[in-house]
Amino acid sequence: MTFAPRPLPVEIQRLCLELDAENKLLFHLILVHDVAVDLCEGLRQKFHDLEFDEAAVCFGAGSHDIGKVKHPNELTGPGRQHEEDGPALLEEHGVEPRLAQFSRTHGRWTKEALPIEDLLVALSDAIWKGQRIDELEKQVIDTISRQTCVEEWEVFSELDGLLEKIASQGDERLAWQRSNG
Repeated sequence: MTFAPRPLPVEIQRLCLELDAENKLLFHLILVHDVAVDLCEGLRQKFHDLEFDEAAVCFGAGSHDIGKVKHPNELTGPGRQHEEDGPALLEEHGVEPRLAQFSRTHGRWTKEALPIEDLLVALSDAIWKGQRIDELEKQVIDTISRQTCVEEWEVFSELDGLLEKIASQGDERLAWQRSNG
């Protein structure tokens, strides 16, 4: 079976078209959005009492790097200017501030306390290519445990299995990105 990610929501497709996003950015957003959908679905199945805005997470994952249209050098090299410019760019194109914030916060999880939605966008952005980040996952585990009153070790066990399954498709996602980019 050939890997085929879900398409971006229509609103994000429109933004990418309006902003003339490069294909490399578009394909990255598609993949991170696809992972966010899988992550949200898995969390819903495993943690029935977990409260989070799934639509916001998926929107954030699908638009988190949109600031790179203003900083195309950050598509292939380091840089954080896209995080600073992303929210204003999204708001200029009609995105409400609570959704535009993800373009700033997806890289800030080590610098500030963030709500679960922001952590899940950051996690989606890390794990799409199979990368596991213990410190980020620990923050997600702590947040889920506090919110659901499930012991941290139980949250870890459930989340680890879900993340391992998602991460295991990292090579397929990278191959899809290469073949479409």
